[in-house]
Amino acid sequence: MTELAVGGRSAAEYARGALYGLAAVSIWSGWIVVARLGLKSNLTPWDIAALRFGVAGVLLLPYVVSRGLALDRLGWIGLAAIVLGGGAPVLFANAGLMFAPAAHAGALFPGVMPLMVALLAAVLLHEPFRTAKKIGFVLILFGVFGIAWGAGGGAMESRQTIGHLLFLGSALAWALYTVAMRRARLDGLHAAAIAAVGALILYMPVYLMVAGTSLAKAPLGDIALQAFVQGILTAIVSLIFYGRAVSILGASSGAAFAALSPAMTAVMAIPILGEWPATMDWIAIAAISVGVYVVSGGPLPRRSM
Repeated sequence: MTELAVGGRSAAEYARGALYGLAAVSIWSGWIVVARLGLKSNLTPWDIAALRFGVAGVLLLPYVVSRGLALDRLGWIGLAAIVLGGGAPVLFANAGLMFAPAAHAGALFPGVMPLMVALLAAVLLHEPFRTAKKIGFVLILFGVFGIAWGAGGGAMESRQTIGHLLFLGSALAWALYTVAMRRARLDGLHAAAIAAVGALILYMPVYLMVAGTSLAKAPLGDIALQAFVQGILTAIVSLIFYGRAVSILGASSGAAFAALSPAMTAVMAIPILGEWPATMDWIAIAAISVGVYVVSGGPLPRRSM
């Protein structure tokens, strides 16, 4: 007699963790689509970043005041990785959306992020590099190359390539943030709060001096949508869902749900933005999703006696 088991957990327990993971990745995919929508209005990438950092930073400031900066665990380098790694991805991704569609952002930012985490963790944290991860890397590299090549019809100097490089920069910055968080053993909300408050302090004065009151030119509805999705759903609520998924399924299994973001972003972009991925994009997105899932150590069904 055999039964289906997932990582030694019951099906009901796994389903509960999976629902939290899916909720988190839905928000991650949604913020990319909503940011792209905002860029089609009067908002700039810098306006959207200001709304995210401003709302999340103010809301999470009391949490940082009560919990502190965890400098004893992070050190100055770790603190810099948390603050810059938590803020830079937003700036890079928003800027990248000016050059490339949301489906590409989903594939090359949250889709590739677990791959970069695995690479950095192998070097900095000495985590094992098994055969399954190597297979996943091949799939991911195939997908990344397919998106970059297909975007310009085989011409790598395409305008979209700028967006692709910015998305990959976002993934690298977020990977540095994640590895610093793991090394210091910070919980997700504490790390996010430090990053949000740090971004509020570093970014907002520069934004106000350079951009001034540019937000006043945008429709109030656009501002409210971006503030809610970027500053509340993405920066706070998604991290609570993600933390629950990790607590139920474990770190590697919980992180594997980021692999679903490329396909989910592409699907969301169809009705909201009217952006239909090309055939090569779909193939690449599928390869990246499968590859990242394998690299992240996603749970697979197995037979147990």
